[in-house]
Formats: sequence, structure tokens, C-alpha cells
Amino acid sequence: MKHLICLLIATCFMPLSNYAQQNQFSPDMTKAKDAGTWTPVNREISIKDQVIHLDDKNGMGLLWLNELQFTNGEIELDIKGKNQQGRSFLGIAFHGVNDSTFDAVYFRPFNFNNPDRKGHSVQYISLPGNDWFVLREKWPGKYENSSQPVPDPDNWFHIKVQVKHPVVSVFVNNNSTPSLVISQLSSNKTGRIALWTGNTSGGDFRNLRISNY
Repeated sequence: MKHLICLLIATCFMPLSNYAQQNQFSPDMTKAKDAGTWTPVNREISIKDQVIHLDDKNGMGLLWLNELQFTNGEIELDIKGKNQQGRSFLGIAFHGVNDSTFDAVYFRPFNFNNPDRKGHSVQYISLPGNDWFVLREKWPGKYENSSQPVPDPDNWFHIKVQVKHPVVSVFVNNNSTPSLVISQLSSNKTGRIALWTGNTSGGDFRNLRISNY
């Protein structure tokens, strides 16, 4: 009887362990040019040592990850832009429906150390309809903030975007205090994830890890 009870307990807990493992996903960054796994939009992709580089072009750029539908959870990765005014916008898109319908969180590294503009360092947008300029005009300071701690604008820094629809929290360099907390403006609760770059911007991305709740 004792052995039967132990077997039943082990059987009950096994699916939970398997479920947790299945909901931790780290895509192979070396396959960023694999059309079945990733889909680029308005960017050329290069790969070196598990680092994905998106080049800079006019207009927004995306690199969609096709393997996963993301609902609630955490998206973590390292990103690197540059300290060049108006030429470095990079981050992560999520709940993507198509190339023009998604939410995103991105950073402006050139504002990190600018005392007059550091409040514009990290930004949330919800497209279509709620790009940064619309949000800044309607709700100044609500959907953007400074980054804490302040990263080096020319080097790698770590970001975590935690989504518990509709609440999105953004953490920088493993800080326990979020740099930005907002309520999503989109009603989309699930969709694809993409690496994101803004107008005239490129960027480097590595160590992408996704946890679904």
C-alpha cells in the first residue's frame, strides 16, 4: 500500500514538472535566417556567435519568431544599441497579430545619461493607433520612463518584460524594481514575439529566453 501511494504521488507531480519544462523556451539564435523559424521584416539579418544583428534602415524593423504563441509570461534577452541621438531604438514586440498590429517595449540608449531626456529611455507602444508620439501627447510620462539602473548606452544590457495581461512590467539588469509598469492598450492577449528596431535603427540581440505562464 505504501509503495502504491508513493507511485501515485510521483505520477501526479510528473506532469507538472514536464509542463514547466515545456514552458521554458530558448530559441536557437543561430537559425535567425531560417525562414521556417524566423521571419524578418524590413531588415537584413546577420549572425555571429549566437548574436543576431538587425541592420539599420528607414522605417521599423522586425524579426518574428514563428515557433511560439505568447500569452502571459516573461521575455528576457540582452540587447545592445548605440549612444547616437535619434538613431538607436530597439526592444521586443509581443502579442503580434501581423506586421502592423502588436505591442512593444523598446529603449532609447542615447537618452540614458541625458539629464533632460532620461525620462524617455524606455517606451511602451501599441500598434496600430498608439505609437510613441500619440501616447506622449495624450498621456505625458505614462507610457515611458527612465531606466533604473542606468545601463551603458554603448554596451549590452539585460531586459525582462513581464506580461500579466493587461499589466506589463519592464525590468533592467535584473533590478527587482521595474523601470516601467503600464496597462496594455491592446485587447490582444496572445500572439507572436519579435525582435524590434525603430526607424533608422539597427541593434544586437542575444540570450532570448521566454517563459509562458
